[in-house]
Amino acid sequence: MKGGFLNLIERLKKGGVKFVLVGGFAGVVHGCTYVTQDIDICCDFSADNLLALQKVLKELHPVHRMTPQRLKLKLTVESCTRFKNLYLDTDIGQVDCLASIDGLGDYKDVEKLSEITDLGGGLRIRVLTVDSLIKARKAMKRPRDREAVLQLEAIKKMQKKNREI
Repeated sequence: MKGGFLNLIERLKKGGVKFVLVGGFAGVVHGCTYVTQDIDICCDFSADNLLALQKVLKELHPVHRMTPQRLKLKLTVESCTRFKNLYLDTDIGQVDCLASIDGLGDYKDVEKLSEITDLGGGLRIRVLTVDSLIKARKAMKRPRDREAVLQLEAIKKMQKKNREI
């Protein structure tokens, strides 16, 4: 079985969930060296997509990690309209599902700012571009994002240099 993050991503992809990989693990995919504790995805928050997400994660026992009671994920068509973000713990890792990304916009905007990337083994998903990751990290203005921006800008320079060769 693949590691937790790749397993989660593969399940989302196979389950037809519409999402873009964003955040720390997206940076790692591009070559950043920092460690991340979860995967962050920007996804379509339509009822159909959130119910597909729930179905994919069901056997992994997802719970809302931001609630003191750690409530089980139990979405209905009606309840889906109440969420802007879902912060979930599963048996194999944490996944943060975000309806929008600071500095970039909602899922449709983020999807346009992504590129299809092969994570290995034929697992091809949408990942936020380096430029878009930089923009999002700068918009969040958190101290921990400064290091990420420095690494991403260095990666961007190396990519540009490699294209010129």
